[in-house]
Amino acid sequence: MTKKILLSCAGGFSTSLLVNKMKEAAKAEGKEYEIKAVAAAQVEDIIEKDAPDCILIGPQIKYMEDQLKADASKHDIPLEAIGMQDYGTMNGKNVIAQAERLLG
Repeated sequence: MTKKILLSCAGGFSTSLLVNKMKEAAKAEGKEYEIKAVAAAQVEDIIEKDAPDCILIGPQIKYMEDQLKADASKHDIPLEAIGMQDYGTMNGKNVIAQAERLLG
């Protein structure tokens, strides 16, 4: 079964760029993930409806990490903030590796 990775930032725009880089990196490594980006305000709804396997949030909403983590933990979904350097450089390979660590 394809693992679902959810990315979130303030509006979902910058993470949507990172989604493309992550898909490219995964494809280059022969891996397949369902990766999508949403605005922070949508995370709780997506957790309920789509049940992602892990959630990565942009550094600009790190202040929301505890709240989002509490919502995700109710469904046993690991959540972590993306490192500022990987986010700023849109390093899809490193962010895929971060997601894989969360996925176990």
